[in-house]
Amino acid sequence: MPIYHVAPTWIQICSVALFLMATTSALAQTVAPSADIARGDIEQGRRLLDQYQCGACHAIPGIPAARGTAGPPLGQFGRRSYAAGRVPNTEALLARWIVNPHSMNPATTMPAMGASEQEARHMAAYLLSLQ
Repeated sequence: MPIYHVAPTWIQICSVALFLMATTSALAQTVAPSADIARGDIEQGRRLLDQYQCGACHAIPGIPAARGTAGPPLGQFGRRSYAAGRVPNTEALLARWIVNPHSMNPATTMPAMGASEQEARHMAAYLLSLQ
C-alpha cells in the first residue's frame, strides 16, 4: 500500500498559526480571574438578576417575573459546560460575560446592562447554583 504525503500549503500553515495565536491570546485573557474579587453571594445574585430585569429576555428559575423568551432559558445553568455556547462555565468567566458580553463575543445580542464586576460575580454565583 503506497504512502502519500500531502504537504500543507503556506496559506494553511499560516491560517493554523494565526488561529492558534489568537485562541491562545484570547484564552489567556479570559481564564485569568481577578484575584481581588471574592466569590459571589447566591441570594444577592438572585436579587440582582431581578433588579437588572434579566428576566425580560431569559426564563430564570427562582425569579417569578423572569419569563423572557428572547434569550435562552437559564434553568439548570450550573450543569452547563459552556456559557453563551462558547465560554467555559466558571464563575469568573460568567461574571466577565455578564459585565461585557461583546468583549467575549462581538456578535452576541446580549446587551451590557451596566452591572459592576462584583454584581456580576453575585449573579454568576446564583446562575451556577441552578442545578
